[in-house]
Amino acid sequence: MKMEIGYARTSTLEQTAGLEAQIRDLKAAGVQKIFSEQLSSVDAERPQLEAALDFVREGDVLVITKIDRIARSVANLCEIEAKLHAKGASLKVLMPQLDTSTPIGRLVFNMVGAIAQFEREIMLERQREGIAKAKAEGKYKGRAPTAMAKSDEVLMLLKDGIGATEVARKLGIGRASVYRILEGATDK
Repeated sequence: MKMEIGYARTSTLEQTAGLEAQIRDLKAAGVQKIFSEQLSSVDAERPQLEAALDFVREGDVLVITKIDRIARSVANLCEIEAKLHAKGASLKVLMPQLDTSTPIGRLVFNMVGAIAQFEREIMLERQREGIAKAKAEGKYKGRAPTAMAKSDEVLMLLKDGIGATEVARKLGIGRASVYRILEGATDK
C-alpha cells in the first residue's frame, strides 16, 4: 500500500513557526507520517532525513514543502532522489508542484534544483560582499564567541571530573571548544 511520508526541516531552533507551517502543509497534503528536525542542512548528519529515507518502501512518496528543506546542493538533491528511486519510491515537492515518479517530473525537478542552488550561491556571494563592506567600514564585528563566554562553567565541570563530551553536551557547545578552553587555561 502506497504511503506518503513527510519531511520538514528548519535551520535553527528559533524557526519554530517555519517548522509548524511545513508540518501543517504536509498534513494538509495528506501525509500519513512526518519526520522533522531543526538543524542546518550543512550539518554532517540529519538523523530524521536518514530515518525518513530508511522508512520509505516501494511505491511510497517522500513529500517536502520546498526543495531547500531537503538538500544542500543539486548533487545532494540528486543523491537523495536516487536513493528513493532505487527503493522504488519517489519524491514530491509541494511548492512548486513536482513529482519525480515520472520522467518529466524528474527533469523539471533537476532543473528547479539547479536554479535553487544558483539562487543560494548568489545569496551567499551577496552576503560575503556585504560582510566585507561592513568590515571595511568598521561596522562588522562578527558574532560573539559563545563558547568562550562559558569558560568558567567548562573549567568547573571538568574540575568536577565530567568528561569533555558531556561538558559540551550540557553547555550546548562543541567538544573542540571545551578543549580550546582547557588549553587556554593551562597556557596561563
